[in-house]
Amino acid sequence: MEKEFWDNRWLEQQTGWDIGYPSPAIEFYFKLISNLEVKILIPGCGNAYEAEFLFQSGFKNVWLIDISEHAINSFKERVPDFPENQIICGDFFELKDSFDFIIEQTFFCAIHPSNRDRYCNKMAELLKTNGKLVGLLFDFPLQDGPPFGGDLKEYLLRFESVFKNVSFEKCLNSIGPRQGREFWIEMSDPK
Repeated sequence: MEKEFWDNRWLEQQTGWDIGYPSPAIEFYFKLISNLEVKILIPGCGNAYEAEFLFQSGFKNVWLIDISEHAINSFKERVPDFPENQIICGDFFELKDSFDFIIEQTFFCAIHPSNRDRYCNKMAELLKTNGKLVGLLFDFPLQDGPPFGGDLKEYLLRFESVFKNVSFEKCLNSIGPRQGREFWIEMSDPK
């Protein structure tokens, strides 16, 4: 998707993916991580409620990237003490860095299906040794979007071609409207 498309979605307040608070599943997962020094990326961050939660919980090495300037500005206004040098307005596919964790939260479903293999490869490229891609993927049939859906068969085909360790579980603590329609994912050890 192009920058203009996402900027327009923000300007027109068409942000149906935005739940207004951190995803309970992601919040629960990171409450179990004791090393507050890990480097975390949230691509397609939007309002980045998860970043705000992590930052307030003591994780100071959290990085955000979104292609929409409006999304970035919305986050900066809401969380003015977040380190500005850790907020990137740009194209995820052009990012050069490495991370201990990358959080998937409504980013994959925003990318056109023709770019999904590219997404998987870029995630593998950005992870440090022993790093993990964690988060949520929708479990509903592929449709015109965004959001674009997907199913376990497709996800396994794509992610198992890039990662040695791939885990999909039905998410047990999804928000109400997404109950039974999300997987909790963990990927590690790029091939």
